[in-house]
Amino acid sequence: MKILVTGAKGFVGSNLVAELNNIKEGKDKTFKLDSNVEIFSYDIDTDPALLDNYCKKADFVFNLAGVNRPKDQEDFMKGNFGFATTLLNTLKKHKNNCPVMISSSIQAAIDNPYGKSKKAGEDLMLEYSKETGAKVLIYRFPNIFGKWCRPNYNSAVATFCNNIANGLSIQVNDRKHPMDLVYIDDVLTELIHAAEGNENKLANYCKVPVEYHTTLGEIVDLLYSFKESRETFFVSDMSDGFSKKLYSTYLSYLPLDKFSYPLISHIDNRGSFTEFLKSKDRGQISINVSHPNIIKGEHWHHTKNEKFLVVSGKGVIRFRPMNESTMPTVPEILPSNVKIIGNVIEYYVSGDKLEVIDIPTGYTHNIENLGDNDMVTVMWCNECFNPEKPDTFFEPIKK
Repeated sequence: MKILVTGAKGFVGSNLVAELNNIKEGKDKTFKLDSNVEIFSYDIDTDPALLDNYCKKADFVFNLAGVNRPKDQEDFMKGNFGFATTLLNTLKKHKNNCPVMISSSIQAAIDNPYGKSKKAGEDLMLEYSKETGAKVLIYRFPNIFGKWCRPNYNSAVATFCNNIANGLSIQVNDRKHPMDLVYIDDVLTELIHAAEGNENKLANYCKVPVEYHTTLGEIVDLLYSFKESRETFFVSDMSDGFSKKLYSTYLSYLPLDKFSYPLISHIDNRGSFTEFLKSKDRGQISINVSHPNIIKGEHWHHTKNEKFLVVSGKGVIRFRPMNESTMPTVPEILPSNVKIIGNVIEYYVSGDKLEVIDIPTGYTHNIENLGDNDMVTVMWCNECFNPEKPDTFFEPIKK
């Protein structure tokens, strides 16, 4: 299949070409479109003579070329309607009635220069379809957000992401201003489905099925929470999908020298303890470093529970039930790394064999480094540390 992408260096075009290349190179096999796809990329700086050749050979056309913020308002019609006319006339010249997709906007229903140019392009496509019988797919996109979108151009999300990530000021005139958004990856999925003949079409228009409705204020608050998470270590709830995609977008605007950020390590003669990630509903993840022969822990919890994962070094995690009457029956055959000595259960762990150890409530426990080098343990706790109610009670393993 030969696919022509006009506006190939723009926001949507560059993402689409990248994904089509993934398919072509066999890196993405989630679509029906196979690796035999051939991509014709066309943009404003492409030799115009190539358009003729591309229109002759194309099996499908994505017309993403357009003008969003020209110097003169008259250029809206020239850049949007004018190029569409050139494209369709070239296809007609070669009697190529392949499907054509056009990138329009929800502003096509609004009486402004940009909207008028988009509506004119839509009408041109519908007339072209009637004249030639070619299948046309008109996408009235709302605001599209995602990586590679140019800030300070025509996307508030891109501008806010860029400015907040780079420590620049932003201006919000109306926090309650509604925003209808689609994410670039959802757009790509829909466009590739369209090339496969499986577009999401309602009447004369097509649309991306996954759409988000929010406000400028909510977007700004989320973006600032992403920035603050580097200091608080709290990650946002991303179960709604939008927050996850907005966070991915925000990260793409980080300055090159700000990909990393420091953590706060609590260091003493035993090693260190460093909080890594926190969440309001999923607890926290921390990194524990123990020097050789060091024992840490010696405490128990009523409700708080943890998971330990030794990723480097070797050691033993010991348990003793605080209420010995609840000690489980000892099985006849124990795993090779488990020993029971009296009422103490020992789990021998190593970074050579990654194994998660659950720390049950009601058991005092400790962890000892048995190696000659530092032992590193990834620890997850089901709640973030609350100094007003730590639910942590000192009790040595050995009475």
